[in-house]
Amino acid sequence: MRNNIILIGFMGCGKTSVGVRLSYLLKKAMTDTDKMIERLNEQTVAEIFERYGEGTFRQMETECLQKLLQEPEGQIISVGGGLPIRSENQELLKQLGLVIYLRVTAKTVCERLSGDMSRPLLQGENPEQRVQELLEKRTPIYESIADIVIDVDEKSFDVILSEVVEKMEERSDEPACN
Repeated sequence: MRNNIILIGFMGCGKTSVGVRLSYLLKKAMTDTDKMIERLNEQTVAEIFERYGEGTFRQMETECLQKLLQEPEGQIISVGGGLPIRSENQELLKQLGLVIYLRVTAKTVCERLSGDMSRPLLQGENPEQRVQELLEKRTPIYESIADIVIDVDEKSFDVILSEVVEKMEERSDEPACN
C-alpha cells in the first residue's frame, strides 16, 4: 500500500473541503479526482456526463486512479462520490493508500446541496429520493473498502479533522502531524 490518504464518500459529505484542510494540516499535496478529470479533458464533470454519459465518465475515473498510482506518494486524494462503485476502482483505491470514508446521511446531503445544479445525478424529479436510493446502494461499498469511517453529520471541519488525525494515529502508533 502506498503512503496516500484517500477520502471517499457520497457527494456533499465534504471530501474536497476536508481534503484541502487535511493537506494544510499534514503538509501534503492534495488531488481531487473530479478536478483532475476536468483539467485533463478541458470540460466540467457535468459537461462530460451530458456529452458522453456516465459510463465514459466512470472510465475516466478509473484512468485517473491508474495515473495516480504512477505519481509520487504522500498525497491527500479526494475522489468523486461514484468512483468507488466500480470494482476495479475499489482495488485501485486500496493500492493507493489509506481509505477514509466520510459518512453522511441523506438529510445532510440534501441540506448541503439544495439548489446545486452542477451535480448531474441530482437533476430531475425528487432529488431527495435519488440521494436516498444512491446512498442505499453505495454505503455498503464505501464501508467495505474503508480503513477508517468518520461520521460527518453536524460536525465542524475542525472536529472532523481531529477525528481523522486521531484515527490515523491509532492505526499507526505514530503522530500524524509532525
